[in-house]
Amino acid sequence: MIYLHMKSFFYIICVLLLTACSSDNTNTKNPYLPNYQFNTGSLINTNLPEFSQLKFPGNFVILNSPYGINGVVLYYAGGTNYNAFEITDPNHQISTCSKLSVEGIIATCNCDDGNSYDILNGDKREGTTGSYTLIRYKVEVAGSIIRVFN
Repeated sequence: MIYLHMKSFFYIICVLLLTACSSDNTNTKNPYLPNYQFNTGSLINTNLPEFSQLKFPGNFVILNSPYGINGVVLYYAGGTNYNAFEITDPNHQISTCSKLSVEGIIATCNCDDGNSYDILNGDKREGTTGSYTLIRYKVEVAGSIIRVFN
């Protein structure tokens, strides 16, 4: 009889633990921005004139649609370190003004809120309203070819 109660107790504890555990994906999904799938493939070749600035640290290029929602900023930090971020403000609905303008390492929203983000790490800057950082995209480097995708 005690064995049966212990077994039931163990089963209840297991069920409670399993239902209490959940993925945090729902907490980090951005409700404002859809997830558009894209892959630049071999488009970005640093031997081509339009991408040659990516050979030098501190430079970036903007990849316009169809890459991302409003485009992607690809920043070269040095070595094999490239950062790629969506250039749509993640803290409000997509609108005609939500495409970010990039100057130096700062991406700024063109809407009245003036939200701004750091393209080195995607973090929001002081004074930015909302809780979301820039959407980061994956980057793979193979010689002079840089692939950006999600």
